Amino acid sequence: MQIEILNPRANCITENLVAEVKDCKLCADDLPLGPRPVLQINSAAKILIAGQAPGRKVHQTGIPFNDASGDRLREWMGVTSATFYNAMQIAILPMGFCYPGTGKSGDLPPRAECAIAWRPKLLAQLPNLQLTLLTGQYALAWHLNSSKKLNLTDTVKAWLDYFPETLVLPHPSPRNNIWLKRNGWFTDEVLPVLKARVSEILSPS
Repeated sequence: MQIEILNPRANCITENLVAEVKDCKLCADDLPLGPRPVLQINSAAKILIAGQAPGRKVHQTGIPFNDASGDRLREWMGVTSATFYNAMQIAILPMGFCYPGTGKSGDLPPRAECAIAWRPKLLAQLPNLQLTLLTGQYALAWHLNSSKKLNLTDTVKAWLDYFPETLVLPHPSPRNNIWLKRNGWFTDEVLPVLKARVSEILSPS
């Protein structure tokens, strides 16, 4: 069995960068509850979850996906909470790290300043990624850029175009229950592949 020796200097850089992110106040004046960046990262992580932005509950607890969306996402992935919150296995980097507030039809979009300022630096600290999960339209647009399809549904339907390095998912929010009911193929075709791929990556060698 091959034993991977982690680079302590790389881990130190990641910790310093996370400290900078958590002290970020770029858009503090525009956040209804003030800044509280929420993320999870370790240079050893093998899976990246690219989410949208923390909801109110996540803002209050400071724990990513500590809500109904997280319950569903863990079910989709077939992992326990212990595995999900093991930063050496799974990194969680939403497009916006702070709760953006609520609009007429749900939470507001992630603040654009966040991804511009921090995302390239943070992704550079993840050399061991084997799978990136894109949850929702904002993560999809940023990571896939011109290779995305006309809309989220068409992009999710074309999941094989990006697999096995990337898997496009609808956001696991309960607000997407109607989408899931209308697109039963996602549950039947994509979720078994997702579970198998996650298990393959996280299983001990």
